[in-house]
Amino acid sequence: MDSLDVELFADYHQIHLSDEGSTGDLSGAWTDQAVVDRLAVVDDAIAIGTSVNVTVAVRVDVLDAPPADDFTDYDHVVEGSMQVRSGLLVVMGCTDYEPDAVRIQVPVGPVRVRAASSNLAEAERLGIDSDEAPQTMERLRVQVWPAPSGEPVVWTRWQGESGLRQDL
Repeated sequence: MDSLDVELFADYHQIHLSDEGSTGDLSGAWTDQAVVDRLAVVDDAIAIGTSVNVTVAVRVDVLDAPPADDFTDYDHVVEGSMQVRSGLLVVMGCTDYEPDAVRIQVPVGPVRVRAASSNLAEAERLGIDSDEAPQTMERLRVQVWPAPSGEPVVWTRWQGESGLRQDL
C-alpha cells in the first residue's frame, strides 16, 4: 500500500484529485447536491468539499481492495468513481499549479475514491485560524482502490458545527 501525507490549501473549500493529463472540468460538476454531498465527479477527476477555506491535512492511501467500514471515526464520508488512465493521481488544492502538485501511483482503470473528513467541528469553529495547529486542522483521509465505476454514495453526512452527523 502506498501512502501520501500532505497539507494543501483548500481554496474554494475543495481538494482536487485527477488523472495525470486530465482535461475534466469540475466547475460544472458542482451541482447543489454535489455541494451538500461534498463531492463533485467527472470522468477522470474528483473534487472533495472541505469545511474550511484554509490549509487541511490530507492523507491518501492506495489500496488493493475496498477498505473496512470505519465510518464512526469520521464526521463526513463520501465516495465516488473515476478513471485513471495514466497510473498517476494528481492531488492538489483547487487553485494549486498542477505541474507542481504532488502525485501518487494508483492502479490504471476505474478506481473508487472514499473521502473521510474529521475534526470538522473544531475546524469550523476556528475558521480561518483552524490551520494554525495540527489539533485544530481539518483532516481528510482519501482511500483509492481498483473497482468498477459506480454512483457516488454518502455514508455519513456532516450536519455542521453543532457536531451532528447522520449515518446513511
